[in-house]
Amino acid sequence: MWFVGIRLVLETEPDIRVVAEARDVPNAVAGTMRAQPDVVVMDVRLANGSGIEATREIHSRSPNSRVLMLTSYADDEALFASIMAGASGYMLKTATPMELIHAVRRVAQGESPLAPAVTQRVLARVRQSPLFARDEKLARLTPREDEVLKLLATGKTNAQIAREIHISEKTVKNHVSTVLGKLEVARRTEAAAYFAMHSNPFG
Repeated sequence: MWFVGIRLVLETEPDIRVVAEARDVPNAVAGTMRAQPDVVVMDVRLANGSGIEATREIHSRSPNSRVLMLTSYADDEALFASIMAGASGYMLKTATPMELIHAVRRVAQGESPLAPAVTQRVLARVRQSPLFARDEKLARLTPREDEVLKLLATGKTNAQIAREIHISEKTVKNHVSTVLGKLEVARRTEAAAYFAMHSNPFG
């Protein structure tokens, strides 16, 4: 099974330790509650349910355990559902061992990695998006906050945003905090997902 290979890959790294494994939703949640890992590597599809369901439960009950979602395909619905459920990153199972290891480390550090194919889908939605005024929460943002959110949604870090719009990194951090508050979300990935879903409705 693929998760056996993932365990072997992760255990080759001296700074990564696998503390638990599970194949279904109840055991994934229970194992996380028991082991309290820094990172949970989650399959979108589990034996008896959805990894998205498990992620939502883990995010609610163990918010310090960040979830890296793995999937076999770049699916828009699963991507944004995963992010809104609390996943910190989203990678395809076609990722190389080093890409997976790097993603686990980034999630542990509080970053939000997305597979390149997934990032392109987010970027496409951002580029196609109309005026934000179509959504009540997005309409709360100032023009500068709009700009910061659009760049955030493409996966840029605070430092990259600061360089692109020529303001300090501290100012970017303040804008991001304000954006999260106005959109009523807790994390950058949730803000990016909200933007992608509400600034350019499906269909």
